[in-house]
Formats: sequence, C-alpha cells, structure tokens
Amino acid sequence: MLVIGTLIAIALIALALFAARGKSAQQTNAASFNLAGQPVAGQADAPVTLVVFEDFKCPNCKRFEEEFMPELRSKYIDTGKAKVVSLNFPFLAESARLPVDDSKFAAQAVECAYVQGGSEAYDRLKQIIFRAQGSESEVWATKSRLKDLAGSVEGIDPAKFATCLDNDETAAAVEADKQQAEKAGVNGTPSVYVNGKLVQSYDAATVGAAIDAAAQ
Repeated sequence: MLVIGTLIAIALIALALFAARGKSAQQTNAASFNLAGQPVAGQADAPVTLVVFEDFKCPNCKRFEEEFMPELRSKYIDTGKAKVVSLNFPFLAESARLPVDDSKFAAQAVECAYVQGGSEAYDRLKQIIFRAQGSESEVWATKSRLKDLAGSVEGIDPAKFATCLDNDETAAAVEADKQQAEKAGVNGTPSVYVNGKLVQSYDAATVGAAIDAAAQ
C-alpha cells in the first residue's frame, strides 16, 4: 500500500507540473505589440486591450466595424472594461495585384487624420472610409477620393491632409503596423487580439467572451 501511495503521489505531482508547463506555454504564446503612439478608443487604463488589424478594402472589416463594434463599444469600451487599439494591415490590393495599392493609401489617410486630430479624427475618417467601401477587386480608395472623404471630418485641415497624403508622410507608420502584423503571423483581416491572444472569430459574442475571460 505504501508503494502504491507513493506512485500515486508521484503521478499527481507529474500531472501538476505538466499542467503548469502547459499554462506557461499558453501565456508565452500571447503576441506582444508595440502600441505606443497608436490610435486608441476607450480609457487608457482599461484592464483589457484589444488590438485590431484591418484593411479598408476588406468586407469583413466593414462588417466588424458596422455590425459588431457598436455592441462591443457599449458593453466594454464605453464602460471602461476594455480599450481598442487600431493597427493597419493593408494587403488586399497587393494580393489582388491591383495597379494602385489603395489598401495602403487608405491606411495612410487615417494615419494622416491621426497626426492632425488624434484618435477621434482617426476613428471618424475610418468609419467614413468603411461606409464608402468599394469592391476589394477594384481600385476605389484613390488619394483624390480619400481627400474628398476627409473633407467633412471635424479636426482635419483639408490642405494639411492633402499634403500629408500626397507626400506619403505616414507611409512609414503604415509599414510599421504591417510589420507588426506579419511578425504576429496575421494572415487575414479583421484579426482581433485580446490581451495578446488571437480571437478565433470577430463576432461580438466571441470577442466579448474573450474580454470577459481576460478580465477575470
């Protein structure tokens, strides 16, 4: 009996060590992002951070913003439970081999808005661009069109915005976002990370459950 008891104890200790290693591995697998100087929606000290990678030519990103984000905002962002950090992953125009990389131009446009008017201007122009979204297989987010769309955004000076966009002044910021996406292994949009962990679906219920779990 003593031998059996000793063996059981050893087995339980081994299982506990295995579980601890597994939990540690899961924590290590969380992606790490440099979020300094990025547009943020919500309170800076919110306990849960969502990182969202989007392409303005992506129909699923449009759906995420228009169908699911309002619920997430009311339940989590506006209540201080979570904040959202937006990063660009412009890849669709390049993947479709379009003659103009308007995925990149749209990303540069919202970054130009951010330079002038901060997170609020970024978010306003982002919503306008998604509402104006055309086909992902056609060039529609031209610099001329983006200037028109930005013209009605509060906090944006049209002349300064045009100079910023024409001179590709925010191209480096967009490229830095893209490099972060590639480093994390992002292969599609929208990609939503909750405290560094990729959420398997972008619908409000799944993202909300991930926020709740992260807050515990």
